[in-house]
Amino acid sequence: MALINKVLIVGGGVGGMCAAIQCARQGIEVDLVEINPDWAPDGAGITISGPSLRALRTVGVVDEVLAQGGFWSAIDICDAQGQLTRTVPMATAHGAEELPCAAGILRPVLADILGHATQRAGANVRLGLSFDSLHQDADGVDVRFTDGSHGRYDLVVGADGVNSRVRQVVMPDFPGPQFTGQGSWRAVVPRLRENSTIYMGRTTKAGMNPISATECYLFVLDKRAGMDFIPPAEWPARLAELLQEFGGQVGQIRDALLAGEMSDARLLYRPLAGHMIDGPWHRGRIVLLGDTVHATTPHLASGAGIAMEGAIVLAEELARRHSLEGALLAYAGRHYDRARLVVSASGRLGQIEQQGGSVEAHTLVMRDAQEKLRAPL
Repeated sequence: MALINKVLIVGGGVGGMCAAIQCARQGIEVDLVEINPDWAPDGAGITISGPSLRALRTVGVVDEVLAQGGFWSAIDICDAQGQLTRTVPMATAHGAEELPCAAGILRPVLADILGHATQRAGANVRLGLSFDSLHQDADGVDVRFTDGSHGRYDLVVGADGVNSRVRQVVMPDFPGPQFTGQGSWRAVVPRLRENSTIYMGRTTKAGMNPISATECYLFVLDKRAGMDFIPPAEWPARLAELLQEFGGQVGQIRDALLAGEMSDARLLYRPLAGHMIDGPWHRGRIVLLGDTVHATTPHLASGAGIAMEGAIVLAEELARRHSLEGALLAYAGRHYDRARLVVSASGRLGQIEQQGGSVEAHTLVMRDAQEKLRAPL
């Protein structure tokens, strides 16, 4: 007899979709609600690490991701003028040696791939919808939705992001994510190199990761005093200012930004914030997943990946345990250390960058974290 028969997943992001797919494969009836009526995230590119590709293989979509995205096996380090100084080889994830070392893809494309997989798995997806109330007892959770409808579920999964409303219900005293002191800039630009590329300026580091056969995304992190709103109309000039010291391809992008020639670059800015919540990650029959409990900065390119892994672990524990409480405790127990590693190492990398720390210290933290993440789940 199944441990649970019907689950509600609140949030149709990467973690929520992976949870829906993995639960539906077990014969669990899955309802997924997503507040965004278009079910399409904003954003430029996303990097998918080797361990994250391994998770996507488990979910069953890695071939589609690799076909529509870009991938690489080494990182080219260049100076500010774009001259190659060294190439750093990368390693694959353990148990996934047939996959590339890393990949990249447009966020909306990844969401579309996972969205179709969610529907193929049999999940009932309802868009433009959230919940008004959650009331649980020993046997289930009664949910009233924002359209006035009702449902009763054996389990509710809160996968509704860094500002989760489900988390507010089960952890009302949590103060929310904390600003890290950096902002992230991204833009879609032409792909000119096979590998991921890092351009090292005197005060700024810029990077480009492939996201298809013809495009990559430019990323830059800057030090900021606060989470002040920056109007999108100012983004081109602000990003161009950050790229002032660069020549070569990056310099050409800067000049194009200033000339107003990059209307199709899909610029994106966001201040970086994060948090790590101690386990357990559930209250009764309501459990939290992904950014709701472990939001991270992009330094390790593992935020989405660790949400995928959490979804896989949650579904596995629901399948193997004899009690729901035992399954939810085991989920947090198995997943906590890997999630905390991503959050803490990413935070440390951001501190080193803001404090002007050495390249050696930065490299040591990154290599140690990446090696641990390549280990099996």
